Amino acid sequence: MPQYYDNEFKKKIVRLKLEEGRTAKSIISEYGVSKASITKWCQEFREECQSNSEAQKDFDSMKEILRLRKELEEVKKENLFLKKAAAFFAKEID
Repeated sequence: MPQYYDNEFKKKIVRLKLEEGRTAKSIISEYGVSKASITKWCQEFREECQSNSEAQKDFDSMKEILRLRKELEEVKKENLFLKKAAAFFAKEID
């Protein structure tokens, strides 16, 4: 029996996928939706972006937020590495 999801729920799932970069597997386990539904909703949103400038702005901001989150994660890893290296070299000097 097909399940009905309202538009707000679909938008939330699309945001999780496109903005937060969540995997389909993690969304499926948390929300119980099918991978086909996630794929379909993301595709529908991308198609809507072609004709709706507001949706295109949302899509662009989602991509930018995802890019910035990934960049932040990389900078955090680099910072942690540098802290460990500094601690290592501080021990060598003593």
